[in-house]
Amino acid sequence: MVDVTPKEPTHRRAIARGRVYMSTETTSLVARGAINKGDVLSVARVAGLQAAKRAADLIPLCHPLSLTHAQVSFEPRKEERRIRVLAEVEVIDRTGVEMEALVAASTAALTIYDMLKSVDRGMSIGPTRLLEKSGGRSGHIQLAGGVDDEPRSGASTGTEGGNP
Repeated sequence: MVDVTPKEPTHRRAIARGRVYMSTETTSLVARGAINKGDVLSVARVAGLQAAKRAADLIPLCHPLSLTHAQVSFEPRKEERRIRVLAEVEVIDRTGVEMEALVAASTAALTIYDMLKSVDRGMSIGPTRLLEKSGGRSGHIQLAGGVDDEPRSGASTGTEGGNP
């Protein structure tokens, strides 16, 4: 692990996004709460929150963090045949929370897939990506592509260094 002892704790935040693509009918069933296994989005939300808290158990060399805030939200988009997953994580610590946000979004998406696989075998997951991070030495970074745009590999909007 990288030694973060000399760093000062700062407020850090990360937002990650994932997507689960499915048929229009499956998206509609989820939105209506008509899935036999239960409330898909509630279960996926809890799974994402649990995953954010356990990221260090899943990823080698990831520092264990005491999160101060975690939130997982969803937006079913029937016309686009997908559910958008958004995970936001915050901490006051010496290292960032990007991995926690990415693990939360990924796990929530996987949970949606698991709960719907008997209804729709043609689903796909992705892309899952970091949208924004703030705190620490690099300041505020908002990656190009935004919440709903297609990702642009590694591109930045030029908001590094703490400028929103």
